[in-house]
Amino acid sequence: MEEFDFLDVLVVDDSPMIVKRLRVMLETLGYRVVRTAANGNDAVAAYRAVKPDVVTMDITMPGMDGIEAARAIIKEFPDARIIMVTSLGQEKMILEALKAGAKGFLLKPFQQHKIHEAIQNACKRVVLKDKLQSEIEQRRAQKEAAEKAAAPADSEVSAQGEAPAEVPPGEASGAA
Repeated sequence: MEEFDFLDVLVVDDSPMIVKRLRVMLETLGYRVVRTAANGNDAVAAYRAVKPDVVTMDITMPGMDGIEAARAIIKEFPDARIIMVTSLGQEKMILEALKAGAKGFLLKPFQQHKIHEAIQNACKRVVLKDKLQSEIEQRRAQKEAAEKAAAPADSEVSAQGEAPAEVPPGEASGAA
């Protein structure tokens, strides 16, 4: 498997059959299903409780739907990795979910390799974002260190440039 195996997954779907099928597929792939939820409200509470690495979230559920649940989770946990689960014909809802911050989507019926691919891609985006942020911070620190190192030399030059010129000996008391 790849570098993102053994991730903790929260499965959110109102269909017990889908939850069971996803659990089996995820565990076969080496992921751990740490919690399940049957609606958006339970999903938000479950996320707070277990802070999983990845969430598979059905879009259409009673009560709070998957898109609203994704918004609520991402508002509280901006780095949450949520993969929306839906059927064909819900393209507008998929776009809305992606705009809300979902990292990807899965179409029913599931294919095991597509589940694995969606999770890997969601995790890579976060890892790449983290690497980019780290690189930005490192370069910023290097730039600040370079500016601080150059600052004393610059101020000495300024001070020397503003200091009165020395008068050569013998000329100071010259004119009578």
